[in-house]
This record gives sequence, C-alpha cells and structure tokens, in this order.
Amino acid sequence: MPAGDAFTPDQLYDIEKAVRHAEETSGLHFSVYVGGADSETRPFALELLNELDDPDRSVLVYVDPAGRRLEIVTGAIAKRQLSDSSAGLAALTMQTSFATGDLTGGLVTGVQQLGDHAHLPKLLHANEPHKQ
Repeated sequence: MPAGDAFTPDQLYDIEKAVRHAEETSGLHFSVYVGGADSETRPFALELLNELDDPDRSVLVYVDPAGRRLEIVTGAIAKRQLSDSSAGLAALTMQTSFATGDLTGGLVTGVQQLGDHAHLPKLLHANEPHKQ
C-alpha cells in the first residue's frame, strides 16, 4: 500500500485487517492504493491492477484524497463475483466517510463491504442416493 506515511501504524493495521477479511470472505485478492495518479484516474487504476500478481482474481481500490477521486477496478474473474452495483454501494460508503475526513474508516468499511458482497459462491451438491 503506497503512501503508507499518511497512515499511523494502527490505521495501517486496520486497513490490512479489512483486506485480509475481504480476501478470506471472497477468495479474491484485494489491494488498496492511496496516492496521486500519473494520468487519468481509471486508466491509472487499471494499470495498477494489471501490475498485481494475479490481476484476474483481484480487486483494487484506488483513492486520490487530494484529487477527491475513487476507483474500484476488478479483474475478469473478480468481476463475476463482485457486481458493479455492489462496488458502487461500497464506493458510496467510502465517499461518505471521506467527506467527513475519515480516510481510514472509509477504506476499512468499504473494503469489508466489497469482500462481503464478493463472497464465495455456495457450491450446490446433488444429494447422493441412499445406500441400502
């Protein structure tokens, strides 16, 4: 997570804990990037996503506090588990916290929400016939 200097150790711990929760809940990889973009926000966020170890199974939350920008981008596999409307709800939650000056709280709540919405699909098994 770049821009770590902007967070206290306790805040970093809270964000990392939210990322672990989201990953355990969903089976996807989550990353958070806080900082300025070298270009337009969405292409920059997609570039960051594609630099991750497993971009297809990843969700990247990009926040530029100074530019007041937020992007949530997903890889091909992650997109199957996390709908645009669910990501939009998490973005709204984050933006509300950011507007009150709570960057850490917004990230923690938003990442947890993304993980909960991208939960692992339940496996359905056909009942095995009873043996007599």
